[in-house]
Amino acid sequence: MSYGTELIIDLYKCDESKFTRESIKDWLDELCELIDMEQEDLHFWDYEDVPESEIPYDQPHLIGTSAVQFITTSDIVIHTLEILKEAYINIFTCKDLDSIKAVTFTKDWFGAGQYEYQTIFRGRKSKI
Repeated sequence: MSYGTELIIDLYKCDESKFTRESIKDWLDELCELIDMEQEDLHFWDYEDVPESEIPYDQPHLIGTSAVQFITTSDIVIHTLEILKEAYINIFTCKDLDSIKAVTFTKDWFGAGQYEYQTIFRGRKSKI
């Protein structure tokens, strides 16, 4: 028995118009309903309200939106990179998770032309 499941999804060649706060929130809402996770606090970070001169356009791996959706059983984290059209996602939960369902929904939502994922079972030595 493991403590929990961590699903790691890397998306490439995405539709970067889906990398807005509104779209990410909608994705989180629908994903949580799909995989039966109860949402708690949601936090965003991006360059909204940051002066244009302070945005590191010379470092495209730093430009995007990040969000942490706490769920009752852990969290969902997303980091988008608009210029590169990529997104990196982690879903960690102590509840059963249908990884294939979550991956399929997520790649379709963001229009990924390519993707890869892995599921890791955490705490395999746990005595739970």
